[in-house]
Amino acid sequence: MTEWRKVKLGELYEVHNGLSKGRQFFGSGYPFLSFSTVFNHWFLPEQLDSLVQSTEKERIACSIKRGDVFITRTSETMDELGMSSVALKDYPDATYNGFTKRLRPITDEVLPEFIGYYLRSRKFRAKFMAFSSMTTRASLANNDLLSMEVEVPEKSVQRRIGVVLSRYDALIENYQRQIKLLEEAAQRLYKEWFVDLRFPGHQSTPIINGILKGWEKKKLGEITCKFATGLNPRKNFVLGQGDNYYVTIKNMADNDVIFDDKCDKVDDEALEKINKRSDLQQGDLLFSGIGTIGRVYLIDEPVVNWNISESVFTMRPVKEISPVFLYLMLLNKDIQDYCQSNAHGCAQKGIRMADLKAYETIIPDKETLESFVTIASKFINRIKSLRKQIRNLSEARDRLLPKLMNAEITNTVI
Repeated sequence: MTEWRKVKLGELYEVHNGLSKGRQFFGSGYPFLSFSTVFNHWFLPEQLDSLVQSTEKERIACSIKRGDVFITRTSETMDELGMSSVALKDYPDATYNGFTKRLRPITDEVLPEFIGYYLRSRKFRAKFMAFSSMTTRASLANNDLLSMEVEVPEKSVQRRIGVVLSRYDALIENYQRQIKLLEEAAQRLYKEWFVDLRFPGHQSTPIINGILKGWEKKKLGEITCKFATGLNPRKNFVLGQGDNYYVTIKNMADNDVIFDDKCDKVDDEALEKINKRSDLQQGDLLFSGIGTIGRVYLIDEPVVNWNISESVFTMRPVKEISPVFLYLMLLNKDIQDYCQSNAHGCAQKGIRMADLKAYETIIPDKETLESFVTIASKFINRIKSLRKQIRNLSEARDRLLPKLMNAEITNTVI
C-alpha cells in the first residue's frame, strides 16, 4: 500500500489575494473568475464568462495558470467558506476576484487533477471547518490556510485517482452539454410558436381585434391557481436542524435544483410551517425573485421533504395550462426582461409578487397548446432522464472519493 505523506499547504503553495474593483468596471473587458464560479466548480470551466476592465499590472499580479488553486476566503455562512476550484490550464489575461485566495504552486509535488478532488473531499472539508473562524462574517486567514495539512501520495497514485474520478466528471459534463442543447431547442420552439407566431397553421388563423382567433391575453396571476413564497428562517425557524431540504436561490442554477452537502436543512416543524404557504407538488414551478432574478425550475417528480425560502416563488398552473408551457414561458426573454425592469431595491433587487402576477402573456387555443406540449415534453422528459443520470453519477463519484482519499482503494476500474 502506498504511503501518503502529510504536508502543510504552505510547503506546496504561496497565497495571494485577488482583484477588488467597483461594479462599474464589470461587464466588459478581460476574463474574470467570479466567486460563484469558484464555489460551484471543482475545476475551473473551459471558459470564464465574467468580464472586468483590468490593467496590465492587475492581469500580471492576479493571473490564472495551470495548477492554481482558488479558495473562497469570506462568506456569510461557514459552509460557503473555503470552497476550492483548480485551474487545469492557463487563462491568458484573466484575473480572479478579491473574495477568493489564490494558492500558486511552489513545487511540482502535487498534480492539479488530484488536489482538486482532495480539497473537495469530506475528509478535508471537515478538517477545514476546524480551522475557520466566525466573526460577523465567516472569514479565512492566510496563516490558518497555509498551516493546514494535506495528505499526498506519490504522483502515480495521484494521477490514477484523478483519472478515475475525472471519468465521472467527463460523463457528467457530457450530459450537461446535452441538457443545455435540449433546453435551447425547447426555448427556441416556444419562441417560434408564441413570440414569432410561426406555429403550425399560423397562415390560416385569422386575427380578431389584434389577437389570433381563439387566443387570449392573460396575466400570470390568472393562469396560476397557487402563487406563494416560503418563510424567512431568521423569523420562523432555525436552519441546520432536521433532514428536510431548504431550497434557496443558491440551490437553483441552470434550470435545475441542486441538493448536496451545502444545501440547508430544516426540521419537520419548520417544514410544516412552510408547507402551509407553499405546499410543493409535482408540476409546480420555482422562480427566483431576489438577487439573481429569473431562475426557473419545474418540479418533475414527487416532492417528499423539501421546501422553499422567502426568496423563491412557487407557482402552480391552472389545470388548463400545462406546467411545461408555463416553464418555458417563464424562461422566455420577455418575462425575464420584464422582471429586471420591474425589480425594486438598492443593495439587492427583487421582483414583487404583485408585479410578477401582473405580467401579461398570450395563451393559445387548446389545440395549439396541446400540440406544443406534446412536442416540448419530449425535450423536457429527455432532460429529466439526463439529470437523473447526472445525480447517479455524482453520487457514485462522491461515494468513491472518500475511499480513494482515505487510501482504502488505490486502483479502480470503471
